[in-house]
Amino acid sequence: MNHDNFAITASGLTRHFGSLIAVKDFDLQIPTGSIYGFLGPNGSGKSTTIRMLCGLLTPSSGSASVLGLDTRRESEKLKQKIGYMTQKFSLYEDLTVKENLQFVSEIYAVGRKERRLRVNELLEEFNLNRQMKQRVGTLSGGQKQRLSLAAAILHKPQILFLDEPTSAVDPQNRRDFWEKLFEMAEQGTTILLSTHYMDEAARCHSLAILDQGVKVADGTPKELGNSISSHVIEVTADEPNAARQRLANEDGITSITQLGFRLRVLIPKEISNPLEQVNSKLKGAQIDARVEQVFPDLEDVFVSLTELRRDGLAT
Repeated sequence: MNHDNFAITASGLTRHFGSLIAVKDFDLQIPTGSIYGFLGPNGSGKSTTIRMLCGLLTPSSGSASVLGLDTRRESEKLKQKIGYMTQKFSLYEDLTVKENLQFVSEIYAVGRKERRLRVNELLEEFNLNRQMKQRVGTLSGGQKQRLSLAAAILHKPQILFLDEPTSAVDPQNRRDFWEKLFEMAEQGTTILLSTHYMDEAARCHSLAILDQGVKVADGTPKELGNSISSHVIEVTADEPNAARQRLANEDGITSITQLGFRLRVLIPKEISNPLEQVNSKLKGAQIDARVEQVFPDLEDVFVSLTELRRDGLAT
C-alpha cells in the first residue's frame, strides 16, 4: 500500500472490550489535507476508532499508520504530531482562558518565547482576547469550543482529531467552527471528525458510515448517494400522516421518514416504477399529493444501509 498520499491508513483495525466487539475489521485511507468524517449513532465505534488512531487505545488486532508512524509502536512520538479535541471540552474550568493555553503549551514543550507569541496569536485568531482573564467555567458553549480548538492546534499539529466537536454549541457557532476547519484543511491540515449530525457529515470531503462497530460504506456524499440500492421518493401532502399510513404497510417500501409536510420514501431499486407505485396507492386512497424522485441525502443513505444490515441483507 502506498502511504505517501495518505495521512492515515488502517487495515483490519479491531477492538474488543471483553465479549463486546466495539470496532470490527476497519479499513481506512484518508488523503492528506482533507476533512474526513465518521458518521454514526452513539455506540457505533466512532470514538473507539479515533482513540486507536491517536495511539490512546491499543487495537485488539489490525494495524494503523498515522503520518507514517505505527500507532502501536510509535504512539508517544505520534502524540506530539496530532491534535485531539473531544466533545467533553477537556479544559481546566478553574483556570483562565490564557492559563489554559499556557498550560497546553507547557505540555507540548513549546519554547518560552515562542509560547508567548503562539498564545497571543491564538487569542486573536479565535476572538478570545476579551475573555483571556476569564475562568473557563464561566464561558459560553461556543467560547469553550473555540478555546478547545485553539488548545488542540497550539503545537501546530499536522492532523486534527475531533470527536463530536459541535454537540454542545448552537447552529451559528457550528457554522463558524466549520469555516475554521475548511481554512485549516486548505492550509494542509488533515482533519478526522466524528459526528451524528447528517448535515455536518455532508460538509466532509469524504466520510465513513459506521453501524455497530462496522464500516458499512465510505466515499464522498455524492458517491454514497449514488451507491445505495434504494430509490428515494419525496411525497408532499397536506395530510402527510394519512399518506404515511396508506404507504406504511406496502410491500417493497423499505422506510418512510416524515419531515413536516414531506415524506421521504425508500423503495428498493429492483422496483422499476417507484413513482407510479406511490402515486397509484395515494390516488387510490384519494390523498392529494405531489410525488417526485429525488437524489438521496445522507439520512436516506444511512437509513438504507442500516435497514439492510438489520434485515441481514448486507454485511
